[in-house]
Amino acid sequence: MDARRWLTLLGLGLAIVLAWSYRDRFDVTALEAWLQGAGWLAPLVFMALYALAAVLFLPGSVLTLAGGALFGPVWGTFFNLTGATLGAALAFLAARYVAGDWVARWTGGRLERLMAGVEAEGWRFVVFVRLVPLFPYNLLNYALGLTPIRFSHYLLASYLAMLPGAAAYTYAGYAGREALAGGEGAIRKALLALGLLAAVTFLPRLLRRWRRAGSNDGEGA
Repeated sequence: MDARRWLTLLGLGLAIVLAWSYRDRFDVTALEAWLQGAGWLAPLVFMALYALAAVLFLPGSVLTLAGGALFGPVWGTFFNLTGATLGAALAFLAARYVAGDWVARWTGGRLERLMAGVEAEGWRFVVFVRLVPLFPYNLLNYALGLTPIRFSHYLLASYLAMLPGAAAYTYAGYAGREALAGGEGAIRKALLALGLLAAVTFLPRLLRRWRRAGSNDGEGA
């Protein structure tokens, strides 16, 4: 590994350690304070922060809830999903071109499963592992960079597969903000948020059953 790659990897590692050291200050109140001074650039700043958080292994759930609370259910979903996808893309590229050895050590034997799945199913396997949490989200972004999948296929599959969760958690953030503010229809919005979260939670189980059924049909044939 040349000196440039070593320096890049060292900088990434230090940034991750620093981010984790201050993760307790990473909340909706702090985000709102940062964004207030950004004016019309606030959405761009928010998406950049989301992308950076994904690269630095910070919890995306905080940002997703904040996106719903600050930007509403529609624009919040778009900003959350775009920021998450940008972060996933950066982590993927970092693993593929800079931090491959480090990621391989962290993922261990599970990397072989990812490699086999991508070789067998391509982008469909990416959709599956995005919806069924076999890997933590942030680590998965890096791990998929070591598989042979094309970057464009990874990006599109990730964007589509992350949409249900982004929409549900964004709406939960929006509903929570409305409830605290005593907004009209707060109870109805809270119930809808709970329903969306329940649906997203049940989706991996449904997907597993569908894959098992398809596998059994294939064996029977």
